[in-house]
Amino acid sequence: MLDVRRLRILQYLSTYGTVAAAAQALHLTAPAISQQLAALEREVGLPVVEKQGRTLRLTAVGELLVSHAEIVLSDLAAAESDLEAIRGGGHGTVRVAAFASAARTLIAPLWKRILDTGEGADVSLTLELVEQEPDDALETLRRRDVDMAVVHGYTVLPRDFPSGCEQTKLLEEPVLLALHPDHAARMGIVPGEPVDLARLSGSPWLTPGPETSCYEMIQRACGAAGFVPAIRARSGDFSVLAALVAAGAGAALLPRMTLPDATQGPISLHRLQRPVTRTVYTVSRSGTSRRPDIRHLAELLQQAAAETTTTLEAEHG
Repeated sequence: MLDVRRLRILQYLSTYGTVAAAAQALHLTAPAISQQLAALEREVGLPVVEKQGRTLRLTAVGELLVSHAEIVLSDLAAAESDLEAIRGGGHGTVRVAAFASAARTLIAPLWKRILDTGEGADVSLTLELVEQEPDDALETLRRRDVDMAVVHGYTVLPRDFPSGCEQTKLLEEPVLLALHPDHAARMGIVPGEPVDLARLSGSPWLTPGPETSCYEMIQRACGAAGFVPAIRARSGDFSVLAALVAAGAGAALLPRMTLPDATQGPISLHRLQRPVTRTVYTVSRSGTSRRPDIRHLAELLQQAAAETTTTLEAEHG
């Protein structure tokens, strides 16, 4: 019979890439990892790893075992979650990775609500937050450094989720074209009018940095309209982009949730004739979503998402 502890070690090796990194994550020594892998190979009767230069890589048999290990380990996590629920829950610390606008508009108000009203009398919550772009957040979740990731995907750039994870949709929001009112007037764009992006092909553009999925979204949306945007300024802070729009520096595509609470000047917002939407998800490792504290946080995030959607629709349409 296969030893689950050794399957876990193999899965960690697959996740972290090296024996040293897997050993550090598991709080074991590198020789101990090597010994357990050798014992697993004796159980299987086939090699599960092979040398590649100075490192080890999984064989086809090792990859097969990892795919089964993820199912087994997620079932064990679910069993642990169910037992925790039967025991009545208790105090829980949930580590969350979230992109900036979700941290600002969803998690910060929720955090305040927990502190101010004692939300979660049945399951006492302590939150830990790290701000990360979706790709980094999912990698952090995969490495078990956080318990939940809040990520997004676009209609023009769908989100891929790693195996061994469960995702739930929180909300869907439009991506809006932001222009200075004078810029819109010069283009003959009426306030509130949906806009064909092709009309902005000759305008200067303001975007996030190329390392972000939002940048790629803008490239794809403009590409579908038949042009490559001429970028005048880049910033990872959408409030900076909104301020630059208000200063007349150029056009920007802003997911509705990224709009600042109070803009630094006049901005004309428009939906797109070819709509682009952003969907926000919570993601957790398979089985752990039944853990009482994680489940309770997911429920609170669903409430916060519904309230945020209502508020933003009233403010920005």
